[in-house]
Amino acid sequence: MTTTHPTTPAALDEPVRRVSAGWIGSFATVWFAIWMAQLTPVQLLLPAQIDATLKPENWVDSVVAFGVVSGIAAVATVIAYPLTGAASDRTTSRFGRRRPWILIGALVFALSLVLLGLQTEIWAIGAAWVAASVGFCIMTAALTATISDQVPVGQRGFVSGWMSAPQAVGIIVGLVLVTELVTDQALGYALLAVILLVLAVPFLTRFDQPLAAAERTRVTAKGIIAGLWISPRTHPDFGWTLLSRVLVSVGNALGTSLLLYFLMFGLGDENAEADLIILTLVYMVFVIIASLVGGRLSDRLGRRKAFVFAASALQAVAALMLALVPDLTVAIVAAGILGLGYGCFLSVDQALATQVLPDAATRGKDLGIMNIATAVPQAIGPLIGAAAVVMTGSFVLVFVLSAVFAFAGAIAVSRVRSVR
Repeated sequence: MTTTHPTTPAALDEPVRRVSAGWIGSFATVWFAIWMAQLTPVQLLLPAQIDATLKPENWVDSVVAFGVVSGIAAVATVIAYPLTGAASDRTTSRFGRRRPWILIGALVFALSLVLLGLQTEIWAIGAAWVAASVGFCIMTAALTATISDQVPVGQRGFVSGWMSAPQAVGIIVGLVLVTELVTDQALGYALLAVILLVLAVPFLTRFDQPLAAAERTRVTAKGIIAGLWISPRTHPDFGWTLLSRVLVSVGNALGTSLLLYFLMFGLGDENAEADLIILTLVYMVFVIIASLVGGRLSDRLGRRKAFVFAASALQAVAALMLALVPDLTVAIVAAGILGLGYGCFLSVDQALATQVLPDAATRGKDLGIMNIATAVPQAIGPLIGAAAVVMTGSFVLVFVLSAVFAFAGAIAVSRVRSVR
């Protein structure tokens, strides 16, 4: 159904009608597929593929190569997120503003994953991963904007929890699929691509309010470029929220993206892949609990900052545990604490971000900029971590930096004034 009922709010109106359980279910399902397709490669397939391609005499070379590939993908992310978000803001398709871009992103993402699995040269692996990252950006820029478009403020913490909780489930299911069900690298990537496309379908059938032609702002290159800058002086709460997300996300990336290497080379774990699944499972359980409970509780209390502050601090504590006591048992406990902190952060911070947006007409673009603060740190985290490993020959500095970034993020969010 794509026609507008007379009582249907305009596309730019602030939503007041609560979204249904079916809407939330389809929203959670597509995010489950997205996180599986994005994080399974980051956690296992991509570093293993790079290591197998390089066959380095020194394992540090493999870590550095992974970091460089991730860093290049981060540059593409910086460009893709705000531009595709701005494009969806101005789309006047009868299918709505966001659905066409969700579909385009899913197709680009899936095709790139299939191609990635077939590559045997490091430059081709990097190029395919950059393309996959762009598809991820296109898809998620439009999806996150639907929260501001369709979800009332009093429901955003809970709904954002259903964007966050599937992240942990997606990681563990993806890891199990590519280590137990499909052990061939190319088939593993292809399986992730198929799952992504199939599970996107339920949300794509949901109604998306079309943008009236009169509401569409004129597109100019100068306007798009100018719109990429949101003055922190004019919109300080947006600036502090953005900074907090950058810092906490860098901290989380440092704490999680090199775990396979940490187990293999930091702990000398002969069962690194199996133990990575255990760590991820523990992390998953606590992310799910924290994202759903924390998001709903922040809705009921009408408070966001205290939850984000506490979540950031918990992540810092977990990172310090990994730095000070490099032991598998301690790592399992730290994974639980890290999941507790990051799960709460993901859901509540997303709700907070939707409440500090400068303009309803540019939600997609502004959330695209905010999404950069999550996606880019996840991409450059391995690069920073690799540099720390090269400098010290160990993983201690990696986890110390993780703690420092997380604590700094907690301080930054305390400066937000317009949201409690």
